[in-house]
Amino acid sequence: MREIPGRRRRLLSRQKGGRSELIGAALTFATQWGWPVLPGVAADPEGRSRCACPDPECTVPGAHPFDPGLLAATTDERMVRWWWTNRPTAPIVLATGGSAPCAVSLPALPAARALAALDRDGMRLGPVVASDTRWSILVRPYSMEQLGDLLYAKDFVPGSLRFHGEGGYITLPPSETGRGPVRWERAPLPGSASPWVPDVEAVVDAVVDALTRTGVSAPEL
Repeated sequence: MREIPGRRRRLLSRQKGGRSELIGAALTFATQWGWPVLPGVAADPEGRSRCACPDPECTVPGAHPFDPGLLAATTDERMVRWWWTNRPTAPIVLATGGSAPCAVSLPALPAARALAALDRDGMRLGPVVASDTRWSILVRPYSMEQLGDLLYAKDFVPGSLRFHGEGGYITLPPSETGRGPVRWERAPLPGSASPWVPDVEAVVDAVVDALTRTGVSAPEL
């Protein structure tokens, strides 16, 4: 039998461990927390920076719904178990809004500085999802009317802020995408109940204020 090179052997070992970790996480989100999830499209095995979907210019490789579509997101244990049994390395996609949290996201560097400023101010945050390029702060579900009123009342909102509400999605840890791993920057507290998340108004107010006070330039990414 031919010996598997050390680097590849370690990679295969991580992949095997990651498979059980992914299905375990997906089941926790769906069955314990009541968050509707579905498997995302994988990164292209021929090139991790590319996506396996038909779009050759996909901007979120391996980090979005494709087949099944977003409307298939569910909390059903049997469906979730079947999906990740058949697609064990698929990213975990959360359908935001409805019974699930929404999210406010911004580029990673401004996000790190904003969170540090919020910590100094004693601002309470819930879970924060991080990738190499963007961080997503989970918030309570909100309506488009609520978001519109919130943004209209502000003199300035950074263009790099993105809002993931009803009909939107984010990728959850411990997914691996074409742009690298997705992790918890602020992990949910242990327990069976769905994690606490703040109101969108509090997060947007605090993030915009922190970005303004720290003079952070938040480029569109």
